[in-house]
Amino acid sequence: MFGLWRLSKARCFALFVTPLCRVQTPEKLVALTFDDGPRREGVSIALDALARNDAHATFFLIGDEMARHPGEARRLVDAGHEIANHSFYHRRMVDVSPAAARREIDRTDALLKAEGGGDTLLFRPPYGSKLTGLPLALRGAGHRMVMWDVEDPPERLDARQYADRILEQVRPGSIILMHIMYDSRATAREALPLVLAGLARRGYRVVTVGQLLAARS
Repeated sequence: MFGLWRLSKARCFALFVTPLCRVQTPEKLVALTFDDGPRREGVSIALDALARNDAHATFFLIGDEMARHPGEARRLVDAGHEIANHSFYHRRMVDVSPAAARREIDRTDALLKAEGGGDTLLFRPPYGSKLTGLPLALRGAGHRMVMWDVEDPPERLDARQYADRILEQVRPGSIILMHIMYDSRATAREALPLVLAGLARRGYRVVTVGQLLAARS
């Protein structure tokens, strides 16, 4: 059981599909990704910080949240950002059947398309959890599982420590995970401008996952 739990949480390994954790590129590019939502305040905070730094990001959105907050995903698309699939219910998809996982994927894809996101093929598992059913559903749907190699630190840190913890992990081709959509993520929200400024000082350009994939060596 412990081995199965470790397998379900592995960042860069999954059964039946190959997760994307980082992209090999000689360019100083990183993909900044945000999970959850969309909620109006979180979207506004992200849009303001990204615009100030001429940065673009990928937002992995929850279908149920999009249904309850219509128009918020469209704001991200209209600003030039990428929206992608983070399931419909945001439950741990470890023991789901391929059919149940496919229903969540398709239902959320339909909402993403309705909000202007086009035919997205990017999916991030809630909590990074997966085992057999979800990877099989993703393979059947032709979707790419997107994980990360730089994870946001605990909220107990202050904003400067939080930003520094992220920046010290970054390398060319990194995929950075942050959570800013909810009020409980006050530190992450405060740290976002610091993260963006620190990346700029280090010579990195912040792009979407799709743009990072296009730059693969």
